[in-house]
Amino acid sequence: MKGHRFSRADAALLVIDVQERLVAAMNPQRYQRMLNRTLAAIAGAKALGLPIAVTEQYSKGLGPTVKPVLDALGDVPRVEKLEFTAWQPKVRERILGRSQVLVVGMETHVCVFQTARDLADAGVVPFLAHDAVISRDEVDYRVGLGLCERAGAVATTVEAALFDALGRAGSPDFKAVSAAVK
Repeated sequence: MKGHRFSRADAALLVIDVQERLVAAMNPQRYQRMLNRTLAAIAGAKALGLPIAVTEQYSKGLGPTVKPVLDALGDVPRVEKLEFTAWQPKVRERILGRSQVLVVGMETHVCVFQTARDLADAGVVPFLAHDAVISRDEVDYRVGLGLCERAGAVATTVEAALFDALGRAGSPDFKAVSAAVK
């Protein structure tokens, strides 16, 4: 974790539980920002060639992943889970031994926190994109951020992480990442 550099060679993206019935409970303005940043994270991860994993918490009750995220993900398979943590065997397979994971999704104080804690406990550095995680309640969101950071997560934003992984301008990847975060 030296220097907290988000490294393209070591990184993956994890999209946690951005599902229809959860979204319905969120503040619409905060959700829209979170959705936009999540879509930017997906586009940026694809541009950089990062492995992507996506989870759904009890989809029978909470519905599927929202359509804009599904469309952005394309053929990335969704991992169904009942546990709150997204650090599941099928997720571990998707990230292919990467040592850093950019974490986006919902809710910050439950599934995101438990995932960040489990990632850190497993020796994987969670990079928590503050602009791409959300909770229904602002207090839960703030407390969730603190819980994640005390568990070992590195505070970041989608744009900060993507440009850190990119490292320089003047390439087609730079143009793709720049377009993703606009």
